[in-house]
Amino acid sequence: MHPMLNIAVKAARRAGTIITRAAMNLERLTITRKAHSDFVSEVDRAAEEAIIKILLDAYPDHSILAEESGKSGQVGKSEYQWIIDPLDGTTNFLHGFPKYCVSIALLYRGVLSQAVIYDPVSDELFTASRGGGAFLNDHRIRVSKRIQLGESLIGTGFPFRDFIHMEAYLAMFMDLIPKTAGIRRPGSAALDLAYVAAGRYDGFWETGLAPWDIAAGCLLILEAGGMVSDLEGNGQYLKSGQVVAGNPKIFAQLLQVFSPHLTERLIAENREVAESV
Repeated sequence: MHPMLNIAVKAARRAGTIITRAAMNLERLTITRKAHSDFVSEVDRAAEEAIIKILLDAYPDHSILAEESGKSGQVGKSEYQWIIDPLDGTTNFLHGFPKYCVSIALLYRGVLSQAVIYDPVSDELFTASRGGGAFLNDHRIRVSKRIQLGESLIGTGFPFRDFIHMEAYLAMFMDLIPKTAGIRRPGSAALDLAYVAAGRYDGFWETGLAPWDIAAGCLLILEAGGMVSDLEGNGQYLKSGQVVAGNPKIFAQLLQVFSPHLTERLIAENREVAESV
């Protein structure tokens, strides 16, 4: 295992321990509402602090982009940036709904190079290093081999922070339902992406996501032989927060289904991001 990935795994497991301990005393947690349907608990913050401490103890000159604390470290100066979601699926966690995870990714010169997603409920550890493949608990994983959309299980997430694209999203959803074997929405984008990498889903899409929701999962999928893009099929998904992913055959079919539903606003936002990169 790559040394940097090893440190990230250590950090993810430490955060997982904090989360699991807190899950036994949910009623005692202090919870803050960041925005509509967007919550943060003291557990998110404690898990994030533990992750950052382990990463910066090992690599003090690296920069950090984390959900709760924002940017820190040598932002703009370091070639390395860790992207951290200490608890993806906080709302699930707060309800005792067992679908949440820790997500840690590393960008090197702007390119995804290491990824860890850890599910403390099932003790599943997903890892990937650029060029080294994707793994689940040390076993190699690959995206599914299904080639027909009609036989495929697709993951998604409903818009919950920002509703400006709700109409376009629902049009995609309605169009896709009769064309698939089923659509699932468990509520943790990072875990959903890990499931695509492991072949449990054949594809996934969502809009309105942040880099920490998707960075690790996207590298897992790429290293498992899958494809990831924004809704137009381009590579700006980390910036735009629009993601389509899947095995190569299903990925292409998803883009085809979504194409007629791309609103001018969605396309304009995406192009704006592309031009600013």
